[in-house]
Amino acid sequence: MSSSKHSKELRRLALSVLQPGFVGTEAPEWVLRDISDGLSSVVLFARNIVSPEQVARLTAQLRAENPSLIIAIDEEAGDVTRIESSTGSTRPGNFALGAVDDVELTESVARDLGRQLHAAGVSLNYAPSVDVNSNPDNPIIGVRSFGVDSTLVSRHAAAWIQGLQSAGVAACAKHFPGHGDVAVDSHHGLPTYDADLDEIAAQALPPFRAALAAGVRAVMSAHLLVPAYDPDLPATLSSRILNGLLRKELGFDGLIVTDAIEMGGVTNRYGIEGATVKAVVAGADAICVGGEHADEATVDLIVGALLRAVSSGELTEERLAEASERVQAFADWSTRMGQAVPVDPISGDIGFVAARRAIRLSGSAHDSLPLTAPPHVVELVPSTNLAIGKETPWGVAVPLRERLPGTTFVRLLHQELAADPAILEKYALLPASGRPLVIVVRDASRNKWMGSALADLAKARPDAIVVEMGLPGPSGPGAVQIFTHGATAASGVAAAEFLIGAR
Repeated sequence: MSSSKHSKELRRLALSVLQPGFVGTEAPEWVLRDISDGLSSVVLFARNIVSPEQVARLTAQLRAENPSLIIAIDEEAGDVTRIESSTGSTRPGNFALGAVDDVELTESVARDLGRQLHAAGVSLNYAPSVDVNSNPDNPIIGVRSFGVDSTLVSRHAAAWIQGLQSAGVAACAKHFPGHGDVAVDSHHGLPTYDADLDEIAAQALPPFRAALAAGVRAVMSAHLLVPAYDPDLPATLSSRILNGLLRKELGFDGLIVTDAIEMGGVTNRYGIEGATVKAVVAGADAICVGGEHADEATVDLIVGALLRAVSSGELTEERLAEASERVQAFADWSTRMGQAVPVDPISGDIGFVAARRAIRLSGSAHDSLPLTAPPHVVELVPSTNLAIGKETPWGVAVPLRERLPGTTFVRLLHQELAADPAILEKYALLPASGRPLVIVVRDASRNKWMGSALADLAKARPDAIVVEMGLPGPSGPGAVQIFTHGATAASGVAAAEFLIGAR
């Protein structure tokens, strides 16, 4: 093979292992050009989505260049949503499904989502999260997990995967080997999972084993340190974890895709180029990139890094070819699976059914509910991690006002409370004088400022009704506590219905 022909083939291999994002609701020229040059996958984010019809046009445009192109999305159908980022998800997330603990319901919700994604032309969904949220202070997983019990998470992970894939869309179990027992957000730094081998085997690995048994063909690696397996390298960059644990011990022969390679958990130390090369060397087959760096220059940068690594001997051509072959095998399989399922864009109301079933209550409801007068609603707004779109609406006040005209509300941030100690009196308590007060929180037990503000409000108004839309903490203040187990649009509607007795 001539030198120029070999260089071109190497570039095709390097392009084929990338799963980049891009900006725009139509495919940029550079993306189409790279697909014709060997790019095998792309990832859609909220910035690429306006409507189901527009997404279907976009995916058709992309597949005109390559009919077996992998088109991925990070759609958990919970607090983390891309396809419904502008409205909030019409389905509850994993924690709500785990609270109901009906695997047939979980499978139905995932199948409903799969139909929507399949109609839009998506072939791979970076979901479900099968992490066991064993650390209540976890800043990145929380309600994205099915729960705190490994057995419960395992059975719902399997049901979710079966539901999604029955609709013609491939699932991806994440974040291997388990992101639930950490206290650092891997978008910003490197978390450590300090369990020993026995603890990991009992706590974190069973849901991944269940996912593999359910037929999952893609697993996403986590940017976290697991010293019991590798004291030096994060899982995404560790051959001991990707090859030793996932491939050999668990017997997985499908596609290993990295979590977003630009995240601080790997780039703070190695940079985006170094992290990419080390991930492929370690056994990753596909590099997810473009949540934040979604441009042609980033793809060129990474392709260049892979080519230099082959030239220097750091990355063997055989390993790069093996990764590319796994990508193509996955592309062929997912294409066949999608073609075998008829396109059915009709979405049911199973998401709202599930959200209603996930509502739990604490306190003396008969004295306070249903509401007999329009309340004042105070929503305490936390900072969310980067997985959750800042544009995604959440809360109870808007759906409640639609159902109970005269409802008023205020949304308060930590910075506002810190800047003005009288803000609770002015905007929360005074407008609620002589009226019911509803306080909406999201992870109040994990956000100290929020827990403190909630306590102050409930002390002034012990008859307040509290709606917790994050992880339920210890029994809190207020006459009644309503737990939605997530902050999706469906969960907000379910809570509003509960407040007015419309269940």
